[in-house]
Amino acid sequence: MKLVIFVIALNEEKTLGKVLDLMPKSIKGVDQIEKLVVSDGSQDKTVEIAREHGARVIEGHAQKRLAYRFQQAVEECLKMGADIAVNIDADLQFNPADIPTLVDPILNHGYNFVAADRFTDPETGVKRKPENMPGGKYYANLLGAWIVGKLSGYKFNDVTCGFRAYDRKALLSLNINSKYTYTQESFQVLAVKKLNMTSMPVLVKYFPGRKSRVVTNFFQFLFGSAINIMRAFRDQAPLTFFLGLGIIPFVMGMIMLIALGVHYLINQSFTPYKFLGFGGIYLLSLGLFIWGLGLMADMLDRNNINQEKIIERLKRIEYEEKK
Repeated sequence: MKLVIFVIALNEEKTLGKVLDLMPKSIKGVDQIEKLVVSDGSQDKTVEIAREHGARVIEGHAQKRLAYRFQQAVEECLKMGADIAVNIDADLQFNPADIPTLVDPILNHGYNFVAADRFTDPETGVKRKPENMPGGKYYANLLGAWIVGKLSGYKFNDVTCGFRAYDRKALLSLNINSKYTYTQESFQVLAVKKLNMTSMPVLVKYFPGRKSRVVTNFFQFLFGSAINIMRAFRDQAPLTFFLGLGIIPFVMGMIMLIALGVHYLINQSFTPYKFLGFGGIYLLSLGLFIWGLGLMADMLDRNNINQEKIIERLKRIEYEEKK
């Protein structure tokens, strides 16, 4: 049983070495542990420090953002023959000593994916805001978790945390399309593929005044996350997505036409509400058109599902040969 612990880092020379040194040297049920650092265009000594502390390194010479580097790390873990992979942040927000906690449900309870939960106290089980975490970020995370939960059918308190564990099946299943972040989309991808997922409460430290080197703009991250959630939902449940989208103009159009019809029955004339007829017909037609798109997208989704199966099998063939 081989575990690969990977870190995606951007200019983390001050903390990366300590994170790597604190990683567990042994875990019951794991025969081999390796460390991997993926540099997202770091301009400091991140790469040198990673090598000095015994990590395998992917040196990205330009910043390509989390989603790209995450997919790159997943593929590298598979090439390294990982049975389990854990990703953890490089800034000491999370304690590497908690890695066995995340790995345990995979090793002993048959889970494929385990996410850290920053918002539940590991000792009391009480939901709370971590100390020094900005309120806006906290509530945005809760909203994102609620939306992803509704869309995926899984209830999680935290869907943007960068501390997670994956078994080999989950690694092979991940095919991220986002160009910005992977965190929410990976939940939806794994949920659609019916993998066993759970979360484990962990402690997290927020340092006052410290800014993320990977997520440099909170509002850009928030907007990008919202777009990614919507796109993932559209791609994985197109019929539901377009039916929901089309019902708004359809219902509005029906209300306008019914109101015009009632007026005509009472007054035997469409005047002065003819605009309701034109507007109602337009909105009704728009709703039907969107539903038609949903039917077409649903048919294409069947092809997408088959393509995902083909990609996963090709990965399995490719990486099993290297294992």
